[in-house]
Amino acid sequence: MSTKEPYDSIRAEHLIEALPYILEYRDSIVVIKFGGHAMVSEDLKDNFAKDLTLLKLLGFIPVVVHGGGPDINDMLLRLDIKSTFVGGLRYTDSKTMDVVEMVLGGKIGKDLAWRISQAGGQAVSLSGKDSKLIEVKPVKAENPEGQDKPPLDLGLVGEPIAVNTHLILKLCSGGYIPVIAPVGTDSTGKTYNINADTAAAHVAIHLKAKKLILLTDVPGVLDQAGELILTLNKDGVDRLKSQNLITGGMLPKIDCCLEALSKGCEAASIIDGRMPHSILLEIFTHRGCGTEITLA
Repeated sequence: MSTKEPYDSIRAEHLIEALPYILEYRDSIVVIKFGGHAMVSEDLKDNFAKDLTLLKLLGFIPVVVHGGGPDINDMLLRLDIKSTFVGGLRYTDSKTMDVVEMVLGGKIGKDLAWRISQAGGQAVSLSGKDSKLIEVKPVKAENPEGQDKPPLDLGLVGEPIAVNTHLILKLCSGGYIPVIAPVGTDSTGKTYNINADTAAAHVAIHLKAKKLILLTDVPGVLDQAGELILTLNKDGVDRLKSQNLITGGMLPKIDCCLEALSKGCEAASIIDGRMPHSILLEIFTHRGCGTEITLA
């Protein structure tokens, strides 16, 4: 007589807990910024592709905007091109821009799209230059010495001003998961690097996404004791900034979430991309998997 493994009531409870979230998010757009350690671990990349495929099969409409910092840094190092960051954003000259475009559009996006297909889904890798997917304007960084000081030059770094939502929605309705590299062009056709968090936020805004999720290399936003803050509103953000507890690359992530929320996105979270299946835990559990950002 054959035997079976004992019934696992904990797993059953997890499935039941996920049900209301599946019903809530069905037919809704979720924009996910893929970056950090999740992009350099083979297992995490495969898990991420499987998670996206599952979301699509459950009736979600996932749209991915990916970064590429570690791969870009590695290629710049190989080519002996110095990396410089200003206010958490990469300074981009013409040589750096060539490397950024090559790595983002030619390697990372294609690899993720392939992994999604291996997991049983369908994906298309796009650059923000394709069909004018992301139109930008040049952007400068706020001077940390004060608003009365001149802004800091970032080189070929752009801020999205328009997104070709028709193309994205056409792919989504055809059963594909768009995988977007954060590169765009201005009105003259000049190519610009876009911070991946910024690109994801603007894609979410233009698509009127239900939720924006940013993957990072820390548990989320931490307090002075190093403990994870589960929910953080704008007043809390301002307080942590004044205490210099939000610095570096976390600054644009927080600001992107707040901007997306102020312009119609219903929810925004910064989560730990080092945790396997973090986007599923964020969406399908009450506690989530990081810090939820709110306006009030």
